[in-house]
Amino acid sequence: MKKVGVIMGSDSDLKTLGPCFEQLRELDIPFEAHIYSAHRTPEAAAAFALRARENGFGVLIAAAGKAAHLAGALAARTTLPVIGIPIKSSTLDGLDALLSTVQMPGGMPVATVAIDGSKNAALLAAQILAVTDEEIAAKLNSLRLRQTEEVLKKDSELTV
Repeated sequence: MKKVGVIMGSDSDLKTLGPCFEQLRELDIPFEAHIYSAHRTPEAAAAFALRARENGFGVLIAAAGKAAHLAGALAARTTLPVIGIPIKSSTLDGLDALLSTVQMPGGMPVATVAIDGSKNAALLAAQILAVTDEEIAAKLNSLRLRQTEEVLKKDSELTV
């Protein structure tokens, strides 16, 4: 089974990535988490991305705030899918990170989830891996069924 690489630009992003880690664990998808900055450790980030495929990764998730160049920096060094998580900062409530992550030039795609959307990043990574992994696909189908059942149960219990 391919691994997911979860790269954060700073240890301050760790709390936001909690739902991502939880979701990957729930789906039994192996992952590694690292701290690499597009600006402070560009060589280390590039080296990780360049070797990601040969090291067994199938998808990379990059979480960064403010200028948020991490996802693009990784995407420039690999042909693996890269999912960007823009992190909310105190400056512009994450809008700066969202725009930095989503506005990639043609030929250098980065899939982008909502600001602080780490759970959806994990689910999107799982869906990408599920294209060729029936076990993950089955787990995702089970998860969707549970979500449906939970909503229908809440609907049946609704009293106004």
